Amino acid sequence: MSALSSHITVLLREAVDALSIRPDGIYVDGTFGRGGHSRAILARLNEDGRLIAFDRDPVAIEAGAALDDARLTLVHAPFSDLEEELQRLGIEQLDGVLLDLGVSSPQLDDGARGMSFRFDAPLDMRMDTSRGQTVAAWLADASVAQITEVIKGYGEERFAYAIAKAIAAARAGGPVATTGQLAAIVEKTVRTREPGQHPATRSFQALRIFINQELEELTQVLPVCASRLRAGGRLVVISFHSLEDRIVKRFMRDESRPPQLPARLPVRAADLPSPRLRLIGKALRPGSDEVAANPRSRSAVMRVAERSEGEA
Repeated sequence: MSALSSHITVLLREAVDALSIRPDGIYVDGTFGRGGHSRAILARLNEDGRLIAFDRDPVAIEAGAALDDARLTLVHAPFSDLEEELQRLGIEQLDGVLLDLGVSSPQLDDGARGMSFRFDAPLDMRMDTSRGQTVAAWLADASVAQITEVIKGYGEERFAYAIAKAIAAARAGGPVATTGQLAAIVEKTVRTREPGQHPATRSFQALRIFINQELEELTQVLPVCASRLRAGGRLVVISFHSLEDRIVKRFMRDESRPPQLPARLPVRAADLPSPRLRLIGKALRPGSDEVAANPRSRSAVMRVAERSEGEA
């Protein structure tokens, strides 16, 4: 199986349909992954269309080299660099942005990446293996309070403090350097298991989100997307975690409402600036057939907003 076909793209048709693609438009795929969404977007563009695809993962960028298409610009960077890259490329406005959040199947299935407790491997978890701090390096120096904050805040793990204390106790005998070590520590600490879920699931997820600053990256890029879309341009976001979806939902909700002014201020509603975005449809989840074919899609939520003529 090729690098481009080894990943099942979630909500492929639904996401590309939601972009309402103009054949000569300019689009951004914020997470290239293995190119599923990008290839579908390119298939709907004519020779004047353009796609800029971002990914932090050097392996994804390498896989993207197989797409020999003059309309495609691959950028090895997080999508939070969108504003900087658009300036560098001389692009003023976009017709659509697609953000497919979270981690890809190849990253989870490659034991060497250290993102999964299914393999015993170096405890890395970085999406961009060419830079940044690994989880093992962070855990070596983090305090119990810091570890607790991360596991509780990003993993919504109720046993966060007990897990943090167990990690600190374990590292007294040597570094917690592998996924196997960490999974074993958590498994011994978490006595109450959620049905069908490994006890280390929330802790691994939390550490991955933290070390890659995934929520901060999302919070940073959403206002750029709204400001760079032309009128009628679409923002499509697929989330896989409740914290991600909460950020997206609140952003789209707030940007689709008129500005909130102090009570009793003598301003007519007609004089208020129009919101920048309008919501398109309701949140969409994968159907039963897709979940059966790809169980990892079960937590996906897609939200869509369209740029209006107004400025918030």
